[in-house]
Amino acid sequence: MSKLAFIFPGQGSQSVGMGKDVHDQSETARSIFEAADEKLGMKLSEIMFEGPQETLTLTYNAQPALLTASTAILSKFRENGISPDYAAGHSLGEYSALVASGVLSFEDAVYAVRKRGEYMNEAVPAGIGAMAAIMGMDADALKSVTEEVTASGFSVQLANLNCPGQIVISGTAEGVEKASALAKEKGAKRAIALDVSGPFHSELMKPAAEKFAAVLAELEVNDAAIPAVANVTAKPVADKNEIKCLLVEQLYSPVRWEESVREMIDQGVTVFVEIGPGKVLSGLVKKIDRSAEVIAVSDMASFEAAVQKLKEVQL
Repeated sequence: MSKLAFIFPGQGSQSVGMGKDVHDQSETARSIFEAADEKLGMKLSEIMFEGPQETLTLTYNAQPALLTASTAILSKFRENGISPDYAAGHSLGEYSALVASGVLSFEDAVYAVRKRGEYMNEAVPAGIGAMAAIMGMDADALKSVTEEVTASGFSVQLANLNCPGQIVISGTAEGVEKASALAKEKGAKRAIALDVSGPFHSELMKPAAEKFAAVLAELEVNDAAIPAVANVTAKPVADKNEIKCLLVEQLYSPVRWEESVREMIDQGVTVFVEIGPGKVLSGLVKKIDRSAEVIAVSDMASFEAAVQKLKEVQL
């Protein structure tokens, strides 16, 4: 029997105006935006709807904003009685997945990711860290490159294992630059510097992880009602204590997205619904398995189309 997975995008998918039509057309969704503003003591919804983009893109704004937009759309699926068999999210998106799985309340999650964004922003001063996407090189070969560069005194690690032929590296600006050049020397097709504010999912995030562990310790974390596939292990996890540990590790560990998608497919998932702004994860899933059914939902029109599509698909 076919199974359904909800997947949630991470940082980079944010755009001004995201979630506005859902907010305007649904009382259920509107309550999510109001809860975010109240919990954070700021007009996050105003930044989301009106921008400017530079303000929305700041790590500590983008993270709660993406969680809020995704959860608002998720609330519409819940309202229609549609529940997944699995949930997963890319980096920050893992928190949306944990809301979907019943592990965190939305209010606790939006508070946590705001703090997560602040700590990530503080961990490495601007200009010290960097990230780059390496195209056309397998993980083992690229890992050898990053280890060689790190051993020479310039820290750099694999950060996002997204899909075949697309891996992001992260570390010091010098480390990423040297690893990008060496990867191209050793056969990578391209190395693209990413416009990000820090070296996410690298060893340089360990100070942020230590601070963030104290935030998680204060929150009510539940066992997962729906299996959530963890970025760190690429395996479903249900135990609340294990989830807490993995969320701390996630800050400085690679996002194993390709493996996570393959794990869900191995568990019988044939339909993936990407819930939130953009279609980044939809594109990655299709590169991982062309036969997978992928539905991207970012507004009311695509939500209604998705509900119709899910009625047609035999789940």
